[in-house]
Amino acid sequence: MFTHGYVRILEVNLEEGKGRVLRREDLLSYLGGSGLAAALFEEYGLPQESPFHPDQPLIFTIGPLNGLYPLMNKAVLGFKTPYNGYYVETHAGGRLGMMMRFADLDALVIRGKASRPSYLVAGSREMSLEDARHLWGLDTSLTARMIRQKEDRHKGKRSILRIGPSGENMVKFAGINVDTFRHFGRLGAGAVMGSKQLKAIMITGDTSFDLEFGPSYQKFYRKLYKELVGSDIMAKYHGLGTTGNVLPLQNNNSLPSKNLQSTSLSGAEGISGEYFADNLLLRQVACAGCPIGCIHIGLLREKFGEEHEYYYRQVSYDHEPVYAMGSMLGISQAKEVIILLDQVEKYGIDVISTGVALAWATEALEKGLVSQEETLVPYKFGSYKEYLEGVRHLSQRTNDFYRLLGEGVSEAASHYGGEDFACVLGQEMAGYATGPVFFVSQAMGFRHSHLDTAGYQFDQKAEEYTPEKALEYMEEEERYRVLLTSMVSCLFARNLYTPEVLEEAWQAVGLDAQVENLDKKAEEIRRHRWKVKFSTGYRPEDTEIPRRFTQVKTLRGYPSQEFINRLIHLYTRSLNDLKES
Repeated sequence: MFTHGYVRILEVNLEEGKGRVLRREDLLSYLGGSGLAAALFEEYGLPQESPFHPDQPLIFTIGPLNGLYPLMNKAVLGFKTPYNGYYVETHAGGRLGMMMRFADLDALVIRGKASRPSYLVAGSREMSLEDARHLWGLDTSLTARMIRQKEDRHKGKRSILRIGPSGENMVKFAGINVDTFRHFGRLGAGAVMGSKQLKAIMITGDTSFDLEFGPSYQKFYRKLYKELVGSDIMAKYHGLGTTGNVLPLQNNNSLPSKNLQSTSLSGAEGISGEYFADNLLLRQVACAGCPIGCIHIGLLREKFGEEHEYYYRQVSYDHEPVYAMGSMLGISQAKEVIILLDQVEKYGIDVISTGVALAWATEALEKGLVSQEETLVPYKFGSYKEYLEGVRHLSQRTNDFYRLLGEGVSEAASHYGGEDFACVLGQEMAGYATGPVFFVSQAMGFRHSHLDTAGYQFDQKAEEYTPEKALEYMEEEERYRVLLTSMVSCLFARNLYTPEVLEEAWQAVGLDAQVENLDKKAEEIRRHRWKVKFSTGYRPEDTEIPRRFTQVKTLRGYPSQEFINRLIHLYTRSLNDLKES
């Protein structure tokens, strides 16, 4: 554990079915999370080999403050993505971060390929590779249920990660379901697990750790907790949750709709946070170690018999899933969105990429670039039943069309046409059509996420709106956010964990002697991460923004190609400077 003066790593070889524990003092300077994952990929990764090479690692990491403070509860997964071949990260909440802390693991490195479908059980004093042939082909929900039944001795102290059929079939944007309601969603980590014949991972938190840091820690913790639950700083996340963004984005020409043919949707109030809260919200739940409860669970209730017989399922929803299965597909009924989200969950496929892929397929079908013989179903914006079938076909890679679409929208568009309206920004776009800074920031951000550099916030708030100011803003945001994701903090807490608060949190647990200047350390980690990504072949100068993104009205009007080109040029120069430094 970091506070003990070393990083504890479990290294697992799936081919041998064995593992070993390493204690590494030399890795302390990378903090944890994002920094530690990049350092370990530099050591274990094969930059020039295929993402599906058996020895390519999956690297799960937590940070030095996980379990010590509220909302320091997430985990990072670093890997070489099959989506574009680069080193990337994806982040997840749930119980994983806390269970890794209780398992006394700062990192889990998985290499090799199992000889048969398997699942991994790992804790502080155990590691085993179990037969999962009976689980292969099952959806994520049933997989977890059967593992829980078999591993009942770990009840109440476990986190279960699992893939669905899309991961087994190596769809290049298959995800990993984490504790039912959270995910390592983007860029195909589930496909890498599938290539390793690894159906699931169960982390067992079977030990304890002390909090004997003295009165300064106790006082500071109480102060943080009071601010979290006693002020409005986190209120919106517990209330409507991130679906509270739907109507503001709708009203500001920023809600991507019908494959970004529009930035508003007729009837958007039917998929708003307000509608979900009033009609479908069952409860709010929280990740382990969080007092907020931002995970909103909707109730799916469907009749299956004549005599008022119903079954129900609990389905999590947030802005991004609602955008992907709602406005992007022209769907304005919350119940239909929930039904689609449940289908996506079962198949274990990234919801954003799935929504954008099906939206592109719909427009391509409308324009005659593909036929119904290829799509198998008559897609039409606003008709959810066809999209239910589409999720299944995409996850199972039913025919040549879906095999290619499972490589990503850009790959499908390069084959069939329709590149101009492929809504891809490094990967399929997130749900914020705020303007050109967001478009460039996602396309060029480290993990091609709207959360990398918060370009959408610059679109929404900036008074001096120039490419130069945008780059300055994004670089500063990235430095700050990489510090949070090395701790590893939930990014919803970014308004709480300012750099000054992080310094105080660091000092209260006696870590200030190990790293004196967190701002300087954040910049060092930022540079190192990019160098690792460059080693896998990333070239920022290859960035392209499809024409659709300049043809639609946004919060900032119709994006200027000149503005976009200038920002790409500045960002490329900045990133290449990091490579050379």
